Amino acid sequence: MAELKTLLEDKWGVKAAAPTVMAAAAPAGGAAAADVVESTDFLVTLTDAPADKKIGIIKVVREITGLGLKEAKELSESTPKELKASAPKAEAEDIKKKKKK
Repeated sequence: MAELKTLLEDKWGVKAAAPTVMAAAAPAGGAAAADVVESTDFLVTLTDAPADKKIGIIKVVREITGLGLKEAKELSESTPKELKASAPKAEAEDIKKKKKK
């Protein structure tokens, strides 16, 4: 058996060694970052309504929520309020842009 081992080592240019079991350790932080899934639904909240932009904000609130003028005005005056519970990323960014105008 030893002869066979040495012949194979010489012929193939390898070194025979007893198989070892290696425990796979989880990488610290690297796997956690890779496993993070980007959120697809966002909560759109109106945090404040500056007086100089109040009319524009009421228009955006009406457009987003479908509320009437009175309800939209009351919602914009009683901040912080949730405008939309589940909005896709693109829609949430669009609403953010509209609120800033």
